[in-house]
Amino acid sequence: QVQLVESGGGLVQPGGSLRLSCAASGGTLDNYYIGWFRQAPGKEREGVSCISRNDGTTTYADSVKGRFTISRDNAKNTVYLQMNSLTPEDTAVYYCAGGESVRFWRRLRTTDYNYWGQGTQVTVSS
Repeated sequence: QVQLVESGGGLVQPGGSLRLSCAASGGTLDNYYIGWFRQAPGKEREGVSCISRNDGTTTYADSVKGRFTISRDNAKNTVYLQMNSLTPEDTAVYYCAGGESVRFWRRLRTTDYNYWGQGTQVTVSS
């Protein structure tokens, strides 16, 4: 069973950048769809981005397109989320999640993801 650990969160000023990491153990990330989700206080968890198993197809929520980039380093068994041009609306706990079989229309929904990390806090504030 794969275990996922996020890191890289922190406090950043509006317009700044952060890179989140999702490191895996107990499994090879290339065998999983890996999604990034976020949850702000009082709000539902929402999908941010997904990278598909094997071919690495990427998917982004409209709210982050052009600002966030998801990537995978198979040698390090790690998925990254590069976040640029951050705004206070990006403030949330960010989670990475893995699933062996994620239907393409649900890649930004939690439904098909079985494995979750503990989350990392991202705060965008001046």
